[in-house]
Amino acid sequence: MIDLYTWGTPNGKKVSIMLEELGLDYTVHPINITQNDQFTPEFLAINPNNKIPAIVDSDGPISVFESGAILMYLAEKVGSDLLPTAGPERYATLQWLMLQMGGVGPMFGQVHHFYKFAKEDVPYAKKRYSDEMQRLYSVLDKRLDEVEYLAGAAYSIADIAMYPWVARHEWHPFDLNDFGHVKRWYDRLSEREAVQRGMKVPNE
Repeated sequence: MIDLYTWGTPNGKKVSIMLEELGLDYTVHPINITQNDQFTPEFLAINPNNKIPAIVDSDGPISVFESGAILMYLAEKVGSDLLPTAGPERYATLQWLMLQMGGVGPMFGQVHHFYKFAKEDVPYAKKRYSDEMQRLYSVLDKRLDEVEYLAGAAYSIADIAMYPWVARHEWHPFDLNDFGHVKRWYDRLSEREAVQRGMKVPNE
């Protein structure tokens, strides 16, 4: 049994989608980050970096935090082809996963903050981060013009990691249709039942 500690953010939804794709049994523990649940001693014992998501796997027992590490752990736990075990396919998957972790997540998150939540208007920050978001969308669009999925021909944890960030495209300062190959990829993933179920976790 997997205990999933999460909230309704893109990083949280990556892991619930992954659990649904793998068909693993899991229990959801909502960590309400708007009420500082992530700072409780109980949660800090699982993730000292006080960020969701995190999991505890009773089979280990083992706890894992950082969403990319959780995706890798779960894929390897069950031997899923969502993360190839060797060769060029594995590193294609990992490099696009790392682009999401090190580029898309932080930059899109800044756009979300300055466009949706900042208490004052900061035009410089809006332009800086939205320009970088647009550049990253262009990188994704070029890649998805060449291949069906981010790692190549096969759906992988790289797609699972990227999808929830693109799913917030209505928050972005341009139309997703401006990036037609990303839109095609996004629509295809949106049809997956496991993605649909995972995006509803937690039921807020």
